[in-house]
Amino acid sequence: MPIDVATHSGSFHADDVLAFALIRAFLDPAATLVRTRDLDRIREADVAIDVGGEFDLERRRFDHHQASYDGLRSSAGMVLDWLEATTRVSADIAGALRAELVEHVDAVDNGRISPTFGVPCFSTLVGTYNNTAGSSEEFRIQFLAAAEMAEEVVRGICAGIEQIAAAREAVHRGMDEAVEAGLAVIEFDDYYVWKPAYFEKGGVEHPTDFVLFPAEGDWRVVAIPPEPGSFDKKRPFPAEWAGLVDAELEAVVGVNGARFCHKNRFIAVFGTRDAAITALENWGLMRRP
Repeated sequence: MPIDVATHSGSFHADDVLAFALIRAFLDPAATLVRTRDLDRIREADVAIDVGGEFDLERRRFDHHQASYDGLRSSAGMVLDWLEATTRVSADIAGALRAELVEHVDAVDNGRISPTFGVPCFSTLVGTYNNTAGSSEEFRIQFLAAAEMAEEVVRGICAGIEQIAAAREAVHRGMDEAVEAGLAVIEFDDYYVWKPAYFEKGGVEHPTDFVLFPAEGDWRVVAIPPEPGSFDKKRPFPAEWAGLVDAELEAVVGVNGARFCHKNRFIAVFGTRDAAITALENWGLMRRP
């Protein structure tokens, strides 16, 4: 039988929506939902989230409103703790979910932070799903729609962690090979989510400026930022390349197959690997100055 989940009726918030999405994502994709404030019905449910006045991991009761609870979690954080404790979610995934999503939802719901007006965040986006509901049935429908969106966000975060893990070996190997060859360019045989793995291996101090990889039939060269999250470049492409495409870029670069250089000089695209490498070598970009 599907897991029976109870939460409160009326308008909803990001924590109860996210808690239900986490249950569907990691425990039971067919979990059913009842929205009620009837304590007898709540007691009958397999799981109660954000309602019932109890917090008990073993009994699967996840409310944070009662005076006896003085922790920092909302129902979302409570459910994630439970899923991790019961090995439904690995420590790595749980940590990423907390850092990227759940701790923010907990903090907003418990009043420790307030969303900034005009700056979209997960909590405010979930809240907008209430705006088109008037009846109990409409609130139920909108809750489920918001939970579907939340589940997609959760799965996206998990997929990102998996991509980082899959890229780690290739990125670290490429960094080592570039140093051994005295190159400022790291070459990959495919596209990887490379920045997290690069910076965890001392990328800020690493003597490389660009990454080269195939993508969508082209070869792309991307300037490496000086630190995580920065929009700056360790070393930009030459100013002469900025904003040029096709024949204009070929004429300036002096290489057939030069296709595009962004005006902000952080990415350049070439038709072949040879064209990209030749351009980098001719302009003194293959090695650090």
